[in-house]
Amino acid sequence: MTGKEDREVEREYTASGFASRLRRLADALEQGRRFTIRIGGERVSVPAGASFSIEHEREGGEEELEFGIKWTRE
Repeated sequence: MTGKEDREVEREYTASGFASRLRRLADALEQGRRFTIRIGGERVSVPAGASFSIEHEREGGEEELEFGIKWTRE
């Protein structure tokens, strides 16, 4: 373990900004390479061997679609 502090950061993007980041992620996945993104002032690097999930939630009058990426820190 690297001693990094626990955190939870959520950032909202415009449709074009979100699409751009998804495109970069998709390109990295297809090429089997690491994906790096800066969020909340920290650079996060996702290894090629990460696991991926899609989650759908519905509650009251709202729905949410969440794309998940999970990995163990090296």
